[in-house]
Amino acid sequence: MSAGFPDFRLGTVLATSFTATLTERRGEALERIPTPRRLVDWLVVSGLAVDSCTSAQLDLARELREAIHVVATAAAIDDAPPASAVQIINDRSIQGRAAAVLTPESTREWRLSSASRVEDALGVIAADAISIISGERDGKLALCASPTCQAAFFDTSQSRTRKWCDMGTCGNREKKARFNANQRKKSS
Repeated sequence: MSAGFPDFRLGTVLATSFTATLTERRGEALERIPTPRRLVDWLVVSGLAVDSCTSAQLDLARELREAIHVVATAAAIDDAPPASAVQIINDRSIQGRAAAVLTPESTREWRLSSASRVEDALGVIAADAISIISGERDGKLALCASPTCQAAFFDTSQSRTRKWCDMGTCGNREKKARFNANQRKKSS
């Protein structure tokens, strides 16, 4: 979590962090980018700073988010991804005009063009999704074990057996529920 933006789940993988802007997909869904301003906020804390966002750009972002979620979910369960979702990811990737630059601290930073900055940021997110879904990065796509979440996440743990998209929310909630159920059994 980032200071000032406590309701964003920020992980180490850009694409799956982006899909986490809609949480509890199988429960009471919670939209974490309900307005163009909130998308700008998320992009800023994700290292893709943009100045503004229109409603049409927010719609493009949500369309990309859902396409990544669908394709990542299919990959996690070894199913064929829908061609329409793959096309959306590819379109956003192609339309972005961002460039990776090396900072003086020897870290990578994204430089977005001045003409279509939100589209550039979406291109970076789409390219990140392509790199994890295609298997070119070390890790495996998995689905959160929480019955109300089922988010796709990229597991880079050594054993590749992580169960939760986020230990601070889903993992703790499920462990607490299991603990409470065991306590009720003991007191019965």
